[in-house]
Amino acid sequence: MKVGKMMSANVVHVGLDDPLHKVKAIFERTKFHHLLVIQSGKLWGVVSDRDLLKSVSPNVGTITETLRDVASLNKKVHQIMTRKPITLSPDADVHEAIHVFNEYNVSCIPILNIDGSVAGILSWRDVFKALEAYQLKKRQNKE
Repeated sequence: MKVGKMMSANVVHVGLDDPLHKVKAIFERTKFHHLLVIQSGKLWGVVSDRDLLKSVSPNVGTITETLRDVASLNKKVHQIMTRKPITLSPDADVHEAIHVFNEYNVSCIPILNIDGSVAGILSWRDVFKALEAYQLKKRQNKE
């Protein structure tokens, strides 16, 4: 099974200098857990919801919020993102993706076309969904 068949092609991205309040807003209104950081058509990194949680004051949005807490939302994406993420091509096999997830302890893999442009993003959940669908199809074909 190729990762190009499993990946999410609908990629939401941010830029290097986007403020964290933009990232927070995207995570709050979508079900995504990772955003690709793209500048001038090139992949620069990945920012996760966990990266955001570690970088923003836990008091934001609470009654004890201070100006300093709110200021943590003005940090830039490039300050918290994971740089040089491990990538695969759409033609990579699912076993290669599983190896990357296990070996590098990542929860998403950007999928790049041969020209370096972003084709999609693959999460371990995408792999599980594809494997489940494959097994279901196999069972239905036996019946």
